[in-house]
Amino acid sequence: MTKKSLIMFLYQPTTGYCYNSDSIFLYRFIASFRPRGSLLDVGCGVGILSLLVTRDFQTETVIIDKQESMLRYAQHNFTLNGLHVTAYLGDFVAMEEGERFDTIISNPPFYDSAVQQSSNTHLNIARYAHHLPIDGLIRKVKRLIKPRGRFIFCYDAKQIDRLLFTLKTHGLNPETIQFVHPKLDREAKLVMIATRNNSKSMTQILPPLVVFDEESCYREVAQEAFERANTYSIKGDLVSCNH
Repeated sequence: MTKKSLIMFLYQPTTGYCYNSDSIFLYRFIASFRPRGSLLDVGCGVGILSLLVTRDFQTETVIIDKQESMLRYAQHNFTLNGLHVTAYLGDFVAMEEGERFDTIISNPPFYDSAVQQSSNTHLNIARYAHHLPIDGLIRKVKRLIKPRGRFIFCYDAKQIDRLLFTLKTHGLNPETIQFVHPKLDREAKLVMIATRNNSKSMTQILPPLVVFDEESCYREVAQEAFERANTYSIKGDLVSCNH
């Protein structure tokens, strides 16, 4: 039986990017490692990932996003839920290096820039990989992670070869991998990877997370993830919800 968590209220824009089930499944994956200490959420958006992790594990949380509007939503959501956060506006790759983190998490943009792109600026930045190239992301994570720290993230499953090569090149060993499939007979759309800095462990491939059953209803594991997250989304203009 899933332990009931305190409900998390989240304001989201009335138009533009909103979080989806990828973030909920990644949250469930991150929670399995029980993060402690300092945590950095890269490309935080409205703050869904770091809010849930901070609520459940009382981490000392830092967030960064290059979109001012998204960062303001995230800060507002932390305040609304009575949680403390330190926020930075800017490009993660250019982030000043000083503090190092026990855990870095991210649901980065990973759509290929060659496909037809959204003309909405906020959606474009949130979705397409050229706004935060994977090589630059991993290189910067390596510089900001503690010697035995974890980097946990999700990405397009079709790019698994490039992900593993780049992680190993920078000494971030992929210790645990889980693929997410829409249905049992469908190919994986998402991969979630937990790495550890300077680790020599062999990689564990978890059983896949399959979202829907044959009748397109959520399977038990997916339903439990939503119940554990226990979020309540509010579409609202930030001007009306700032104090």
